[in-house]
Amino acid sequence: MAVKAMDLFEAYTQNKLPMDEGYIVSSFFKQESTYSIYEVVSYSAIKDIYLTGNGLTFQTNGKKLHLLVEPPSYPQKAIEPYCRSQEFLVPLRFSESTIITAKNQVKVIFSKAPQDAISAFTIVKPEGINFAFLFYSQPDVFASIEKFFAKTLNQEAGVPQADSAKIAKSIGELCAQTLTWPKDRE
Repeated sequence: MAVKAMDLFEAYTQNKLPMDEGYIVSSFFKQESTYSIYEVVSYSAIKDIYLTGNGLTFQTNGKKLHLLVEPPSYPQKAIEPYCRSQEFLVPLRFSESTIITAKNQVKVIFSKAPQDAISAFTIVKPEGINFAFLFYSQPDVFASIEKFFAKTLNQEAGVPQADSAKIAKSIGELCAQTLTWPKDRE
């Protein structure tokens, strides 16, 4: 059976990073809170890839979706995510996001459409409990991403299981609709 996903930096060091197309999911968890930031990036046709001081830089075009999980106790929930302090900042505006409030009042906020990363982007090397996973472009890649989010939203971000499954389904569908490349639609 083919590998569906693996740690991004491990894939790079083992020379298992697909140069034609892939999907990367990164997480950034806060220490004393369930405040969580996720980034989903799709890429196609890498021209070059290299390690930098803080991560892995891809010279190619990418498409990014951002997702934020905000606990009910977060004190600055009225502030737009793109205006928050550096450690809580996410390039999202409320008006450009889907906002879902879970049964336990946790808010999940995610992009309605991806942002384009023109010519290059960097995936920050994860530290501590953070991660960066590479999902290989296979027919069931979006179902794999959906399963992944259902699990991590519930276990790491404190979203109730029923809500995390529904939200993950929405994210998987959004990825399938917006993160593909023209050659995928031929």
